[in-house]
Amino acid sequence: MNLISLKEKGYILMAFFCFTINFAVCQNQKLADSLIAEYKSGTNRDNELDILAKIVQEETNPDQIITFSELLISKALRDSSHHYLYHGYLQKGNALKFKGDNAEALQSYFKSLDFANRNKDKIGIGSLMISIAGTYTVMGNSKNSQNYFNKGIQLLRKSNDSIKIATALLNAGDDYFNNGAIDSALNYTEEARNIFEKINYPIGQAYGMGNLGMIYAERGNDVLAEKNINEAIVILEELQDYYPISVYLTYMSDIYFRKNDHETAFGYAHRSLDLANIYDLKEQISEAHLKLSALYEAIGDLVTSYKHYKEHIAYRDTLINIESVKQMADQRTNYEVSQKQIEVDLAEQREKNQRIIAIAAAISLFLIGLLAFGLFRRNAFIRKTKAIIEKERDRSDHLLLNILPEETARELKEHGTVKAKKHDAVTVLFTDFKGFTSYSEKLSPEALVETVGFYFSKFDAIIEKHGLEKIKTIGDAYMCAGGLHGSEENHPQKMVLAATEIAQFVYDTKQDVKASDLNFDIRIGINTGPVVAGVVGTKKFAYDIWGDTVNVASRMESMSEPGKINISQSTYELIKSDFHCEYRGEIEAKNRGKVKMYFVNGIKKEILTPV
Repeated sequence: MNLISLKEKGYILMAFFCFTINFAVCQNQKLADSLIAEYKSGTNRDNELDILAKIVQEETNPDQIITFSELLISKALRDSSHHYLYHGYLQKGNALKFKGDNAEALQSYFKSLDFANRNKDKIGIGSLMISIAGTYTVMGNSKNSQNYFNKGIQLLRKSNDSIKIATALLNAGDDYFNNGAIDSALNYTEEARNIFEKINYPIGQAYGMGNLGMIYAERGNDVLAEKNINEAIVILEELQDYYPISVYLTYMSDIYFRKNDHETAFGYAHRSLDLANIYDLKEQISEAHLKLSALYEAIGDLVTSYKHYKEHIAYRDTLINIESVKQMADQRTNYEVSQKQIEVDLAEQREKNQRIIAIAAAISLFLIGLLAFGLFRRNAFIRKTKAIIEKERDRSDHLLLNILPEETARELKEHGTVKAKKHDAVTVLFTDFKGFTSYSEKLSPEALVETVGFYFSKFDAIIEKHGLEKIKTIGDAYMCAGGLHGSEENHPQKMVLAATEIAQFVYDTKQDVKASDLNFDIRIGINTGPVVAGVVGTKKFAYDIWGDTVNVASRMESMSEPGKINISQSTYELIKSDFHCEYRGEIEAKNRGKVKMYFVNGIKKEILTPV
């Protein structure tokens, strides 16, 4: 859990709130308002740069900070004041990062860094490098984040600001932890904790011990993990800082589950969920439900596991805007509206025909003939209406088959619900584009959708060609599976062949001059094993699979390399006679320990076409 500065907690807070080490310790909005009034009065023009610098330091509204920072920058440029240009770009970067504009925040930080270098302000340079590193962490660029963490820490060690040094060390440790460099994470975090203890800084001590607990848990040292996490929770409860408590409780759950103390493990997981619910911590509510789903699955209670997984999905979807789901919902709404209109039209026509029949019964043969004509029109209308209904039904069935597998769609139409099913052998594939996050920040929403659609449309065609099942996409991640319907033979081989075609397509696209902007590399991971499959939700429903097999497949993707297909031991055993594979050794995977992995390097001569 990354630590950064914030007015309420000194320099320490979790990274997901997106503040920086340079943010003001005790911002004072009343003082900011007073300074703004003084500036607008124009009574102190000789000190206007100083006033503006104080405004952006004390102001709490990020939009106001940006406005006055830009004003400070323009006037500092007029006076060629490097000192105030440094402060103006710094505070503008902090505000932009708070708003989530990470790319623009970086630009502002680098401009501030330039002026800090001109001023030879080593402390300012060091602090800016930590802010830049934290921004790269949020953007998922671990190479740059670690580089700037190291440079910033080296400079800050020469200062006397213990809180800044310890915070930088703790943030760096968190970055290494998230990237699987456990030894480096341990060294940085221990040093940070020791500094916080020396200066008696409680919240720093709490995060230091909590993060150490997570690191020890990853290394399998449950005794030290439990000790540190419990001590952290005691301090955090006193400080009423509940989000990290909820996170740490899930790690305690893992520790006791490994001890086979299932009752205590479930107790910690439920406590994490209860705490997240009380304080409306939606991200952690989602994660707590996911943890409980995994625990119940591990003890064989698939029904309860499924319920918690549905809740995880529901809360996850409130945090992630999945456009495809919205589109499917809109399509279904349009169908329902059209169906209702047909029913209204039919009812109105029936009423009209009844009036014709009543009149025809009371008048002459001429009107009987008119009745016959009306009946003819009625029959023609009914035939037309039936054709419309059949067309809409076909449209609905087609839409449903785009959302669900045929077997699952049929069960849903017949029974109104779909029972979750366990499959003993399913091959799962994950893909992810390297550098997509930073690339997407530069695009308009329309261009982003067009880019994603270009790749995923081709992926869909490849997957369909090999008789496999697309599961879902989340952002730039693509997930599919084979072996869900029992009749699919050789699904591991088919999946590897499909993966080979996907990797080749991405490579060819990158080489194509016409598509030079689509400059992506792709990582692919594959695993084979048991899964549970079912339909999640009653509205905006989605077909999904879950289980340890899915988690391992995801790890295969994250531990792969650009342009490579990384497979697990279980998949390798099934395809080794058909493909050339390179053993990578036992590699440390997050939350998995050491796992055997293989790169697929090509198809053997005897297999030249899809199996």
